[in-house]
Amino acid sequence: MKIVGVETWWTQIPFDMGGKPKVMGGLNWQVMNGVWLRIITDEGVEGWGEAFGHACSAATMTVLDTQLAPAILGQDARDIAGLRQRLSQAFHIYGRNGPHVFALSGLDIALWDIAGKVANQPLWRLLGGTPTGSLRAYASLLRYGEASAVGAACERAASRGYQDVKLHEITTPEIVAARRALGDGPRLMADVNCPWTIWKALAMARELEDVNLTWLEEPVWPPGDFEGLARVRLEGGIPIAAGENAAGLFDFKAAFEAEAQDVAQPSVTKIGGPSAMLEIAALAKAYGVRLVPHNAYFAAGYLASLHLVAALAPEAPFERLFIDLQEDPYGDLLEAGEGRVAVPTGPGLGRDPDLAVLRKYQVREPGRHKL
Repeated sequence: MKIVGVETWWTQIPFDMGGKPKVMGGLNWQVMNGVWLRIITDEGVEGWGEAFGHACSAATMTVLDTQLAPAILGQDARDIAGLRQRLSQAFHIYGRNGPHVFALSGLDIALWDIAGKVANQPLWRLLGGTPTGSLRAYASLLRYGEASAVGAACERAASRGYQDVKLHEITTPEIVAARRALGDGPRLMADVNCPWTIWKALAMARELEDVNLTWLEEPVWPPGDFEGLARVRLEGGIPIAAGENAAGLFDFKAAFEAEAQDVAQPSVTKIGGPSAMLEIAALAKAYGVRLVPHNAYFAAGYLASLHLVAALAPEAPFERLFIDLQEDPYGDLLEAGEGRVAVPTGPGLGRDPDLAVLRKYQVREPGRHKL
């Protein structure tokens, strides 16, 4: 099954988060970026993938169009492991993280989508998963930066049936406001995106002692300081989650050996796709670390994450950004009802995106590469 065409799409879909967004991760978060990869084969089977984009979407698109697409034309779409090995080695001189790995992640997702379609099975079943129907989801709030806005957002999430809420706030008043709004029952997590020294992280853990956080996510800068993170885990008294910024399998191995994480959070669009997620899931199981994959996107990576959580960690809560897109490229598959999300049952990822939506919100003309 030969790859005869590659298309790359970059979309920006406006959304409503119920308040004014704060800058987070280099973005002011007015729109949701999606970097899409479409693989076309000579047998008529097509696969869709997503490469991590957000604030670096232009850089990821450049890698897809100038390096990855030319490298895979004419290759066998069934050779998932071989392509992953060869391209990873070819691209390693450009870094073990960043746009080149993001591009390879999108390719891996697309190839697994093709594999599922050829087998006429949803990806979760292809990976040996048990039918689940739906997954418990948690509302992952963007950053508001104001206690009143955070409290109001938590109340909206609870009214939609969410029993788990994650914040992206970095100051105590906002996190405390969330607990007050939710009450004692719902689980509350805080992702602070690597802002603090070890000493500041320990001080914040003491300040947040009464908030009863289910986990504190990425409290230490830099994210590769596993010894420092382990100290915060040991002395701070709050379970530690991390991994969305990990540079591959061996970063996770180093973190697990340092006993730095209670919760491992690989991101399918950043870490190398489903192939990498399978390796990390097995490693986490061996080290006794809970797997809760990261998901902060609404393109093909969202569906890939659904399948992977269903197959590898069905008891884990599924991360869904608490925003309402102006239009959904996958329709009802992106909806969350009563705090749950449906697991696709169609072959591959379960559904191809609506091309009319992609065209409406495309940033530029799609890149088209043919054999």
